[in-house]
Amino acid sequence: RMFRWSRVAARATQCQRLATHLGTQRGVVDMRSDTVTTPTSQLRAVMAAADVGDDVQGEDPTVNALQEAVAALAGKECGLFVPSGTMGNLVSLAAHCQRGDEVILGHGQHIFKYEGGGASALLGVSLATVPNQDDGTIDLADIQAAIRADDPHYPRTTAVCLENTHNTCGGRVLSPEYIDSVGQLCAEHGLVCHLDGARVFNAAVAAGVSLERMLRGVHSASICFSKGLGCPVGSVVVGDAKFIYRATRARKMVGGGMRQAGVLAAAGLYALEHTVPTLHRDHSRAKRLAEGFAATPGLHASVSTTETNLVFFSVDPDLCSAAMFIDEMRKRGVLFLGAYHSTLSGKGGPEMVRAVLHHQISDDDVERVIEAASDVVNAC
Repeated sequence: RMFRWSRVAARATQCQRLATHLGTQRGVVDMRSDTVTTPTSQLRAVMAAADVGDDVQGEDPTVNALQEAVAALAGKECGLFVPSGTMGNLVSLAAHCQRGDEVILGHGQHIFKYEGGGASALLGVSLATVPNQDDGTIDLADIQAAIRADDPHYPRTTAVCLENTHNTCGGRVLSPEYIDSVGQLCAEHGLVCHLDGARVFNAAVAAGVSLERMLRGVHSASICFSKGLGCPVGSVVVGDAKFIYRATRARKMVGGGMRQAGVLAAAGLYALEHTVPTLHRDHSRAKRLAEGFAATPGLHASVSTTETNLVFFSVDPDLCSAAMFIDEMRKRGVLFLGAYHSTLSGKGGPEMVRAVLHHQISDDDVERVIEAASDVVNAC
């Protein structure tokens, strides 16, 4: 029997309307991540109208425009559009490293903790972890000590990776001066410096500097568009032309070559113009949320270290467990993520809960969350 695509389309539309209705009725405030945003009607219209071509052949004008725009903002020669930040980091390491090489990075970084061990499993690259400090930095002395001697017994140290903002350290901002110092250390030892820039636009806005200034000290960066920038898909890797050539080959090998990808890249161009200028609002709302939690007996949040759109807080264990708090908040229409331990609180420290602000959370939502948290604490 012939498949009736019209029925599928009609059913998809019905499901979308139902989901929108339920979300409105329930009034869910989703702070699990800034990846949970949904495309606005304006963004959908821009994506639908995108001029497209075959990006694998380099012929998609919208993809090319996004790559050029991001590279220019980053002060780098070229850009490469990839489906995800994880792939962006993976193809960057593939472009920088050979099998058997080693990369130095912090023990709390996303590449090490949350990317499936891809660098080791797919590239044959080992990850040498050193301690992240509370502010997300890595002591230069620790990096220096981790650089291998030129000895056939050892893997060859090739790169140092940083993360900005640093997720598990509470969305902290690595200053451009610090990044410069790491880049200088890498240059002295013939290494490259790669930045996992999942929220680097947030970092630049919080630091009050341009993206170019923030990335001046690194050889390459992966810049995500599906987090704070509110796009449904995509990251852009930036670097020099030779690096992007190698990264493009790696993207093809891992299945990241897309065809008429301009419908996705259009969202990135829209975000550069419309969403980046509003990121400071997310930061202000995060600060207000941290203040509200800090003023709530039984909750512990640091206002001074809430620098961007992430708020990490803990629940007094004598009151209730973090898991119970999260469940009670869910019943009140507020969603959080928990189970953050080592980087923020240290081994044996309290479990941290994460709240993430994004452009689809309002001032009223923040006040509602603070009120709901107080209600949960009082009910325990």
